Amino acid sequence: MSTRAFFIPSVNLMGAGCLQDAAASIKGLGFRKGLIVTDKVLNQIGLVGKVAKLLAAHGVSTAVFDGAQPNPTVGNVDAGLAILKAEACDFVISLGGGSPHDCAKGIALCATNGGSIKDFEGLDKSGKPQLPLVAINTTAGTASEMTRFCIITDEARHIKMAIVDKHTTPILSVNDPELMVDKPASLTAATGMDALTHAVEAYVSTIATPVTDACALKAVELVAKHLRAAVRDGKDMEAREQMAYAQFLAGMAFNNASLGYVHAMAHQLGGYYDLPHGVCNAILLPHVQAFNAKAVAPRLGDIARAMGVDTRGMNDATAAEACLNAIRQLSKDIGIPSGIQVLGAKGSDIPTLATNALKDACGLTNPIQATHEEISGIYSAAL
Repeated sequence: MSTRAFFIPSVNLMGAGCLQDAAASIKGLGFRKGLIVTDKVLNQIGLVGKVAKLLAAHGVSTAVFDGAQPNPTVGNVDAGLAILKAEACDFVISLGGGSPHDCAKGIALCATNGGSIKDFEGLDKSGKPQLPLVAINTTAGTASEMTRFCIITDEARHIKMAIVDKHTTPILSVNDPELMVDKPASLTAATGMDALTHAVEAYVSTIATPVTDACALKAVELVAKHLRAAVRDGKDMEAREQMAYAQFLAGMAFNNASLGYVHAMAHQLGGYYDLPHGVCNAILLPHVQAFNAKAVAPRLGDIARAMGVDTRGMNDATAAEACLNAIRQLSKDIGIPSGIQVLGAKGSDIPTLATNALKDACGLTNPIQATHEEISGIYSAAL
């Protein structure tokens, strides 16, 4: 048995109101000036100002880069890095969902290692720890606030680069559900399905462990219980808090067991068409697991049970199919589109998408290694 490492930020604050505690923690770390990496919407609605004011009250000054796009690019990283250097910041604060977190990781990694973020595509390509990163989360889905995964779009190649590097792990993550209540239902649905995908892919991964299994199954259970309520009423604090825990647990699972073809394929859709990651994952998830079922049917049965399906009397194959049906029903209930064609994907692009998906590092731990024809078939089924 090979040695397995378990990666997670050293401090993780959770629960309503924990943003206040985060400011005190940041002061205690001795930082002087932070670059807040965020998006224009969070800046416009005043959340960035609120965080900056809170930090100022603790003697920490800030500069702001609000140019993180929904699928952050190499150009975004370069632009943020320029501000960080000009403002002489000694740490980075990411504020938002997966996009600002990933953009901030790219900035922080290049700040200490030099070069372009393109140099770090793949597994553990950096030589030095990134500039310290504090990740303040505003969505319940990506878990980027606590993982070593950084996804950046290379505009020149129209692909999403998977940068998986222990040096991109934040030093502090903050999950305050009070920051999540105003998120629209569509974003809540997409990010929630992203969390479910993380948990499912980690559970069927070839490098899953008892630790990641426990995290993954609990995440599945919480998503199945609380995502519909969070989508229905964004101010349901119980649902919001439980989804924050769900996405964090799913992050703990995939940060260490990695992912599979759902993510490898979704990354190509995002890079090629600039589509929302969580929606792509949600559509692809049952199709990829139908392909995987011949190898991991018992595990899919476990997921069905975690989702509340009564599988008594079912054989492994039937329980696996029940799992796929439960996933499809959840997606339908929260308004996820039924296929990728309605998002703008074209059948004629599938050969290129499949070629790029097979190069994505996330596919290495899928329970079955697929051919180009098989990946193409999954894309076609998901149209």
